Amino acid sequence: MAKIRKAVFPVAGLGTRFLPVTKASPKEMLPIVDKPLIQYAAEEAEDAGVDQLVFITGRNKRSIEDHFDKAYELEMELESAGKHKLLEIVQNILPPQVHCIFLRQAEALGLGHAVLCARPVVGNEAFAVLLADDLIHSDGQGVVEQMAHMYERYGCSILSVMEVPPEETAMYGIVETRTGPSGEQLVTSIVEKPAPQDAPSTLAVVGRYLLTPGIFDKLEQTQAGSGEEIQLTDAIAALLADEPVIAYPFRGKRYDCGSKLGYLEATVEYGLSHPELGDDFADYLRQLVV
Repeated sequence: MAKIRKAVFPVAGLGTRFLPVTKASPKEMLPIVDKPLIQYAAEEAEDAGVDQLVFITGRNKRSIEDHFDKAYELEMELESAGKHKLLEIVQNILPPQVHCIFLRQAEALGLGHAVLCARPVVGNEAFAVLLADDLIHSDGQGVVEQMAHMYERYGCSILSVMEVPPEETAMYGIVETRTGPSGEQLVTSIVEKPAPQDAPSTLAVVGRYLLTPGIFDKLEQTQAGSGEEIQLTDAIAALLADEPVIAYPFRGKRYDCGSKLGYLEATVEYGLSHPELGDDFADYLRQLVV
């Protein structure tokens, strides 16, 4: 089974829940302590062996491209100032074996359309999709690496899933599953943001997908659905007629950094575990609650 070498990052969204900070700056560049969300997602993909990062961008997203580009002036200043540790950090944002490709999504037609924009680059390979505002902390293997190992075993599309409270099903794509011959959870149906009374389960898809290239034909045929957008969920539902899709309950803790509360939770918890700041930050928080 071929390795997963390409990862798609849909980053063209407007980030309206974080206005006004996202008026001119992408939500994917919001920092968690000292790294932007998009870098955490890129590093997760790189740790899984991905060497081509495909960014589907839109207007006002230039800073993402700049972040992964070489900064000659900054590196020269750090070098001349003898700040070698900082220089190493800047130079290692993008490992030398990893390459970035930036494609423009001209219209905001939804996640499915954003994934379809990657077809000329992805071609006939299986690929990962990462939504950067779903920050997932894992001890050991990251979620993409976990899913890549699953793909090596089963050779089909895989969706990362987690249980959510019944009242939250309208925030997610929800899957129904049956147990396969090896204990895997085979998806039997998937629906986008169902009301609690209509949800087939409480098993929600979160922002990690591993998809076979068959998804592209389904996206080409998908009509605009919920929110007048081309929904990736609808294309996955169509894919079920042709090939198996597995729901994978990933190992890790997910932070919904598309919401202000989730973003603050991630900031606090990543701050507490930061090797340089963690102890001092913990002392500060103790003083606040006394």
